[in-house]
Amino acid sequence: MNGISGKLKFSEKVGYALGDGAANIAWRGVSTFLFIFYTDVFGLNPAAVGLLMLIARFSDGVTDVLMGIVGDRTNTRYGKFRPWILWTAIPLGVILSLLFTSPNLGTTGKIIYAYTTYIIFTLVYTANNIPYGALMAVMTGNDKERTTLGSFRMVGAFAGGMLVQGALLFLVAHFGNINPSVELNQLDKAKYEITVSTNKDVENVNINTSDGIALFTWADTEIPTAENVPTNGKSFSMEAQKEYSFIVEGEQNLSKKDISIIDQKRGYSNSMYLLSVVLALALIITFATTRERVKPPKTQQANLLKDLTDLIHNKPWIILLIIGLMFQIYNSIKQGITVIYFTHYLHNQLLAASYMIALMFASIAGAMITSPLGKRFGKRNLFIYAFIFSGAVNALMAFCGPNDTAAIFSIGIIAEFGAAIFPTLFFAMLGDAADYSEFKNGRRATGLIYSAGSFSTKFGGGIAGAIIGMVLAAFHYNGQDTMAIQGAIPGIVMLMSWIPTIIAFIAAAIMALYPLNQKKMDEITIELNNRRAAE
Repeated sequence: MNGISGKLKFSEKVGYALGDGAANIAWRGVSTFLFIFYTDVFGLNPAAVGLLMLIARFSDGVTDVLMGIVGDRTNTRYGKFRPWILWTAIPLGVILSLLFTSPNLGTTGKIIYAYTTYIIFTLVYTANNIPYGALMAVMTGNDKERTTLGSFRMVGAFAGGMLVQGALLFLVAHFGNINPSVELNQLDKAKYEITVSTNKDVENVNINTSDGIALFTWADTEIPTAENVPTNGKSFSMEAQKEYSFIVEGEQNLSKKDISIIDQKRGYSNSMYLLSVVLALALIITFATTRERVKPPKTQQANLLKDLTDLIHNKPWIILLIIGLMFQIYNSIKQGITVIYFTHYLHNQLLAASYMIALMFASIAGAMITSPLGKRFGKRNLFIYAFIFSGAVNALMAFCGPNDTAAIFSIGIIAEFGAAIFPTLFFAMLGDAADYSEFKNGRRATGLIYSAGSFSTKFGGGIAGAIIGMVLAAFHYNGQDTMAIQGAIPGIVMLMSWIPTIIAFIAAAIMALYPLNQKKMDEITIELNNRRAAE
């Protein structure tokens, strides 16, 4: 790169992007799969899970600010922020693995374990991701180049999300296969009675056919008809040597090898162990390929009170704080309910993986188009348009039935294309807020600005988890009770459609108050470059 105001090398942009790819293996793995893991595999009450996420994310937000302060005051030969990416690479992989490990404990022990591992995860993630976010603002002083870097970052983020969301359920199926004893009796051309058993107790399994097309109903005539709804598979617990019988319809020429029973506990754990190794390696590459160039003014003295005072008087940052909260609630509700929606509304859990891969491609396209659209419309206006567009499209999900697969995919992809613009713009605009503070006050606290902005996105995820938990609890959802699941379907559909849409429209109205248009940012960039050249 030619000076702090020039362009970054392509290799450095890619290296930086890998860091958010790693972070999203953790972030999207947790936001997408942890709720259903806690309720359907670990056996926790959904309201308790929602409360856990709200409490942990709030405390996480507080530590975000502390981490930003620590990052601003870190001084090493590698810079202020890069070393933290290296120091936390392996610990983040370890704690992510423990988060999806389910030891055999009682109800109280499970809750204690969940709180302990989740809170430790948020602390380690904070120590990694706050410096990572702040690094963007000190790699270059060019606000337009930061927008481009933000696009690279989001492509990396969505690629990491695609890896975990697309591969995890298939990895669960691979690692969780228990090779049961299967007896198959053909009743008609495409109708079979299947009896399965295993030689050990398994708390939570999912039975399906390899193509996922056949519909399962319990062969036990004592199960009420209202509860025994035909679905593309069943979730239940197995006792050793006990036989479980199903009527399976809708596929021809079934054989024993076409029937799979997945131990979800073992499947989730082993899958996350593998992905955690990928995460750690990607973070180490990010550390090795990036550099810090933008420094605080040479005359600046460390003064935490002054930094905090500047922060609370920074209007662009205040607006971004609220916007970060809103868009994270919007995205996290949709992500957190997706697997539950596909498992219990469409009755096809593995289809959720294909859906999430499709959304990741849409996200990458949205991230890549953000930079040219931002230059055309300005970042503020583009943010408003994206909120309205994504929210309006997402509302259409309310009109989709469980067989409207094509419509669900189409709506989800189009809405996600707009939603991908949110984080791409947000993290670039936090750099603009840091520039604004330096322009106005002659001081720069990049880590603090990014940490406080990160607080809003993380706390937003906690609020989203609480909303999901409260809505599901209001509809008496129990992931291990078929009848309770069916009664909660209206709540699941609301969480996939109307609730996120309302949040997006409110956010668009708030974003209209943001004061930094492109003309103002050009003025700030020129002035700061002149000051730095004179130092």
